[in-house]
Amino acid sequence: MSAESTVPRRTTAQPVRSVRARIVAGPDAGRVAALEDERIGVGTAEGNALRVADRTVSRYHLELRREGARIEVRDLGSTNGTHIGPVLVRHGVVSVAPGTEIALGDTRLVLEDGEYVVQRLAEGDQLGGLRGKSRAMRRLYAEIDALAQSDVSVLLVGESGTGKELVARALHDLGPRAQGPFVTVDATTLVPTLYASELYGHERGAFTGADRRHVGAFERAQGGTLFLDEIGEVPAPLQAGLLGALERRSIRRVGGRDEIAIDVRVVAATHRDLRAAVNAGTFRLDLYYRLAVVALEVPPLRERASDIPLLIEHFLREAGYEGRVDALFPPDVLAALGAHGWPGNVRELRNAVERAIALGMPPESIAPHGSDDVDALFEGRYREARRAVLDDFERRYLARLLERTGGNVRAAAREAELDRTYLTDLLKRHGLKP
Repeated sequence: MSAESTVPRRTTAQPVRSVRARIVAGPDAGRVAALEDERIGVGTAEGNALRVADRTVSRYHLELRREGARIEVRDLGSTNGTHIGPVLVRHGVVSVAPGTEIALGDTRLVLEDGEYVVQRLAEGDQLGGLRGKSRAMRRLYAEIDALAQSDVSVLLVGESGTGKELVARALHDLGPRAQGPFVTVDATTLVPTLYASELYGHERGAFTGADRRHVGAFERAQGGTLFLDEIGEVPAPLQAGLLGALERRSIRRVGGRDEIAIDVRVVAATHRDLRAAVNAGTFRLDLYYRLAVVALEVPPLRERASDIPLLIEHFLREAGYEGRVDALFPPDVLAALGAHGWPGNVRELRNAVERAIALGMPPESIAPHGSDDVDALFEGRYREARRAVLDDFERRYLARLLERTGGNVRAAAREAELDRTYLTDLLKRHGLKP
C-alpha cells in the first residue's frame, strides 16, 4: 500500500434526507425513530434503531432505507412478513413514498421524511486496493478511515466480488495493528471436521493424521487482524465454539489442555444477510452481536456504475497494457458495460478486462449475446472463438446456478453434479465466487 493511501483523507459534508418511522398501532404506539443516516432497522432484537416489544415481530424484521425521494422497505426474512396495503412482502424489497403505512405483526408504522442530516464523504478515488469515486465508495472510504482507528469487530456485508477482503485489508493497514499479521480464513473452503483445527490449531496426535502440532489462525494472527471470510457458511454446531473464543479472548488447540490468550481484531464478511439467518435460526444471535459491533455494506458494482471507466483503466494498467484504453473499450462498449447487471461485480469486470487484453477485442465481441457477436467470432482464430463461447456459457450457467441455490456452493455442486472443488475453481475463474 502506498504511503499516500495510509494517510487519513479529507472529507466533505453532504446533506441527505433521513427516514423517520412513527408507530401508530401496537404495543409501542407513539414511538418515533429517526437516524442520522439513510436506514432504520426495525425488530425486537438489540441493535435495531426502532426496537419494538411486539412478539409478532421478528428479531430483525425489516430495514428502511432512503433511495432518493422514495423509501425502500426490505423485509429480512421475517416470520409473519410485512404488509403494505394488501401486499405481503417476505424476504423482498418494495419502494414506497413517504406517508405509506406498513404493518408488521400487530404493529403499524407510518413512514415519513426525516430531517436533513450531514453525511461524510471522503475525498479521492482510491483507498488501498479499492478504486472508485462514486458517492457510495467515498462514503465507504470515510467509514473505513473512522473504523480503522478502533479495535471493534466489523462485519462486512456485500455480494460476491465486491471487494470485501480489500475493505478488511484497508481496516488493517490503516490502523494501529498494521505491523501485525493479516490472516484470512475462508469458511467455504474448509471441511467442517477440520474447521476447529484451522481456527484454533491442534496438538500432535489429536486425531488420525495429526502427525505434528498445527498453529491455528487465531494464533497466527496474534497482534494483527483475523479475517473470517464468508462467516455465514460456518455450520451451526461450530458457531458456539467461535463465540466462546471471541468472548473469552482465548483458545485451546484441539487435543490440548492449555488456554492460549489471543490478541486479534476480528473482521468478518458474508454475502448473506445474517439477520435473516438469525430469524431462521441458522445463525446464532449472540454470535451476530459479537461479530457485527459495526456492520459495513460494500456496494455492488451495478449501484456504482459510474466507477466502471476508472476501474477498467486501473485493471488495464495493472495488467501492463500500454495501448489506448478506447481501443479496447470505446464509448459504445463502456455504455453497454454500464448497463450490465454484473452478478460477479468487480471481480467479473476484472476478468472481462483480462479477456479483452488476451483476445485483443472489446468485451462485446467475446460475449456472444446476439447473432452479430457470433458472426464476429467466425473471423477470429478457432481456439480463441471456442474459448469465448465456452466462457460465456459457463458464466451464465454458474450465475443462474448460484441464484437458484442461494449462493450455497455445496448445494450448487449437488444440483449441477459437479465436484465441489472443481466448481469452486470455476466460480473463482469467472469472478462468481459466492
